[in-house]
Amino acid sequence: MFITLNQFKEANKRLEGIINETKLIYSTAFSCESGNEIYIKPENLQITGAFKIRGAYNKISKLSLQEKQKGLVASSAGNHAQGIAYAAQKLGVKATIVMPKTAPLIKVEATRGHGAKVVLSGDCYDEAYSEAKRLEKKHDYIFVHPFNDLDVIEGQGTIALEVLSELQNADSILVPIGGGGLISGIAMAAKAMKPDIKVIGVEPEGAQAMKVSIECNKLTFLDHVNTIADGVAVKNPGELTFAIIRDYVDEIITVSDFDIMESFLLLLDKHKLVGESAGVLSLAGLKKITQKNKKIVCIISGGNIDVLTISAMINRGLLSRGRIFGFSVNLPDRPGQLKIITGLLAKLNANIIKLDHNQFKAFHRFMEVQLEVTVETNGHSHIKKIIEEFKKAGYDITKVY
Repeated sequence: MFITLNQFKEANKRLEGIINETKLIYSTAFSCESGNEIYIKPENLQITGAFKIRGAYNKISKLSLQEKQKGLVASSAGNHAQGIAYAAQKLGVKATIVMPKTAPLIKVEATRGHGAKVVLSGDCYDEAYSEAKRLEKKHDYIFVHPFNDLDVIEGQGTIALEVLSELQNADSILVPIGGGGLISGIAMAAKAMKPDIKVIGVEPEGAQAMKVSIECNKLTFLDHVNTIADGVAVKNPGELTFAIIRDYVDEIITVSDFDIMESFLLLLDKHKLVGESAGVLSLAGLKKITQKNKKIVCIISGGNIDVLTISAMINRGLLSRGRIFGFSVNLPDRPGQLKIITGLLAKLNANIIKLDHNQFKAFHRFMEVQLEVTVETNGHSHIKKIIEEFKKAGYDITKVY
C-alpha cells in the first residue's frame, strides 16, 4: 500500500472549498452506444479546466513554511502548469513554470493569469523538464513533478472518493493515462473503498508508454509519440506510477485518434461539454469494453482546448462518424444533369453543403463534366444508401472523404 484510504480522505478535506464539485452525469448517448450504463465524471469543469488542481494543491499545501519560502518550479505543457499556478497563488507561494515553446497560447496565458512566472523553453515537454530541473538546482526551488510524486497522486485520488460516494455499485472506472499520476491515485483509492472494482487505463495508440512498460514488466521509454492527444503524449512514464499501476490497475487499452475524435464530437453534441483530446480518452475506450450491462464511470480529465483545435476536431469527428460525405461524379455535359443530382440528394435527405461543377476536371473524357459535392449525412449507413441509389440511377460515385 503506497497511500492509505485515510490519507486520501485527509487530502479530500484539504481540497474542500478549493475545487469545483464535479457531480457524475449519466450519459444516455454513450450508454446506448456501448451497451453499458455510462456515467461521466466531468473534471473538464474543474476550476482550472482539468483535474490537475487536485494534486497540485494537495502537494503545495503539505510543504513546510521553509519549503514554501523557497518558491516552486514545475514543467508542463498546460494543465499541470495551470494547477500549480492557481494553487501557488491561493497559498501565497511564488511559482515558476517552464512550458515548451509549442504550448498552446491559451494555456500559457491562463498560467500567467494565475500569477505564475512562465518560462518558454524547448520544443517538447522533455526539454522543458530539463530546463525546470536546471532552475531547481540553480535557485534551490522546490520541484513539483506532474505525476511521479506521492502527494500529487494522493490529490488526484480524491476523484475516486467522490465517484464511489455517488455511485457505490460502480463496476468499472475508465481513466486516461499519460504519465500515470491520475490513474495511480484513482486505482489506489478506489480499490481501498471497493476491492472488486475494475480500474481500466486508456492510452492513445501513438503514445502507449505505460502499456508497453506493463507488458515488458519494466519501465520502458518510447523513442517518439504520435497522437492528437497532446496532454498524454508522454515518452517517459514515471517509475513510481509504473509500480502502482502494475499492482492496482486491471487493464490498459489503447484507442486510435479517430476513436478520440468521435468521442469528442459525441460528448460535445449530446452533452454540450468540451473535452480536450486527452480528456476524452476514457469515452473512446468504451469501444474496447466487451462486457455489457455494467455501471461504468468515465473520467473526463480536462477541457483546455483552443477554438481552432475544436473546429478541427469537430470536422474530423463528423467525417469519422459519417456525418459528412464528400464525393465526385462525372456527368454528361448537357442541361438538366445538375438538377437530377440535386433531386436525388433531396430525395435521400442529404443536405448539400458544398457543390463544385467543373467541366475542366473531366477534360480527358469527351462531353463530360465533373461534379464535386459535400453533403451532410446521418451516418455510414446513410452514405452507403446514397452510393447505392446513385448507382441505380446510372452514376458511379468516387468517395473523396
